[in-house]
Amino acid sequence: MLKGIAVSEGIGIGKVILAEEQSLEYIEKTVTDKETEINRLEAAVSDFCEKTKKQAEELAISVGKNEADILLGHISIVHDPFLMGEAEKLIKNGKCAEGAFAEICDMFITVFSSSEDEMTKQRSVDVRDVKNGVLRILLGINEIKLSDVPKGTVIVAKELTPSMTAGINKNHIAGIITETGGMTSHSAILARALEIPAVLSVDRAAEILRNGDTVIIDGSSGEVIVSPDSAQMENYKERQRRFIRDKKELEIFRGRPTVSASGETYELFCNIGNPEDALDAMSFDGEGVGLFRTEFLFMDRLTAPTEDEQLEAYKRAALTLGEKPLIIRTLDIGGDKDIPCLGLTQEDNPFMGLRAIRYCLKNRDIFKTQLRAILRASTSGNISIMLPLITCIEELRESRRLIEEIKGELRSSHIKFNENIRLGIMVETASAAVIADVLAKEADFFSIGSNDLTGYTMACDRGNADVSYLYSVLQPSVLRIIKRIIFCAKENNIPVAMCGEAAADPMLIPLLISFGLTEFSVSPPSVLKVRKYISIWTKQKADKITEKAMSLETQGEIYEYLKTVLSSHSSDN
Repeated sequence: MLKGIAVSEGIGIGKVILAEEQSLEYIEKTVTDKETEINRLEAAVSDFCEKTKKQAEELAISVGKNEADILLGHISIVHDPFLMGEAEKLIKNGKCAEGAFAEICDMFITVFSSSEDEMTKQRSVDVRDVKNGVLRILLGINEIKLSDVPKGTVIVAKELTPSMTAGINKNHIAGIITETGGMTSHSAILARALEIPAVLSVDRAAEILRNGDTVIIDGSSGEVIVSPDSAQMENYKERQRRFIRDKKELEIFRGRPTVSASGETYELFCNIGNPEDALDAMSFDGEGVGLFRTEFLFMDRLTAPTEDEQLEAYKRAALTLGEKPLIIRTLDIGGDKDIPCLGLTQEDNPFMGLRAIRYCLKNRDIFKTQLRAILRASTSGNISIMLPLITCIEELRESRRLIEEIKGELRSSHIKFNENIRLGIMVETASAAVIADVLAKEADFFSIGSNDLTGYTMACDRGNADVSYLYSVLQPSVLRIIKRIIFCAKENNIPVAMCGEAAADPMLIPLLISFGLTEFSVSPPSVLKVRKYISIWTKQKADKITEKAMSLETQGEIYEYLKTVLSSHSSDN
């Protein structure tokens, strides 16, 4: 059995077809006719853009506009004036078109690949896809096509690029396995959009698996079974039938309010990373956006986005949502999120360093530009501002003072904005949790970032295999901190949400109901599942479960207890 990251739910059973990488080797030669070589590169780029545009049109039909926009983003990359300008400089210095274009692309790939942040790393995949696409045209090599594979195919690749998936027939693909990628990679996004079971980051998958191998993919557990026996095959076919049945049953929760079995109503929001994702929030029946991660607007650029560019992005998301809430988190960089256009300095301990609100308060021009854009966009919808990584009351007060200063400037310029825009904070450090009673008096709302809160509370990096056993929201200390944060919010009559991965964890939902959480913010595909799990608990039953869980002393005990409770309750229903 092979193991990887489960990124797209479902059971896939089929035969392997390897999407083998093509050789793009070329002879590095010194050119003398530099003008002709520049024209060669420009023609290849033009051809690349035409092909990519057609691929995006195919993808829009087969998958959807959001996924097609991934490919259209490749056109933006190749049109970057710096990229092409530097490539032309290298050609003028004697490099061939292939060598010049590859060298500049490799520079970007190195920068993006060095980040620990999955979303930033994904940019290296985009640039590599662009690089390979242009090189194929320069070298006269046809690209890999997955549109004609037979029914029941399991695609296995080192890296599945967006261009490889254009024109894909989802009815013929039983599953996807790659050696790279994570939850936010394009392979994962496309697999979920196509509803194809997928397991990524399977070590040496393209080396171990062979064309024609029969495999089973469990897109929920991240397991890949090679050459299953008859018992395994029958077991997983039954799981496949059950998964399809359960998914259909979730549809009864579409269009319903989010209500517990005892009648308490909750807000069920979505987390998004760009304006187009707001369409996903709507299509998956989200009740608004609880977290708009604005740092992704700053990626893939050599300069920070202007005020007007940000304004348009926030307005697009707000107009898509209509009257539904849109909570925009201000720039959260540093830690594992490196953004090249901002020129962050290397730190020995970036998670404890100049990140998120600390960076913004030190770099006022960037912060003010973003706040002005959000305030200007606030007339287009139900927009709120949320500050990341608040650790002391001074950070909240200084941010509010800055917002009031910008409001005054906008009034003087006769620019409209929402005078009563709400200002909330992410509570994701032990420090903020300890003074949550103080912060709740001045913040308009709380949102618990369970990922960072768990890491900071347990003093462990979830990406470090040696200490990852400590990284669990079910640690007693993390649960007690979450309970305190929610208590302080309730005492001060402000809403409190959770927007980390734990908000969609079925085992944690009864505890969050008992603690008094008022809002859940999850990935769009998780909406109906979370609505279902909220609906099965009464407040009284959730309180009893929580009382027992909070009396236990270890994460393992809590996990086993909640697992048993959930299993028992699910079988009863």
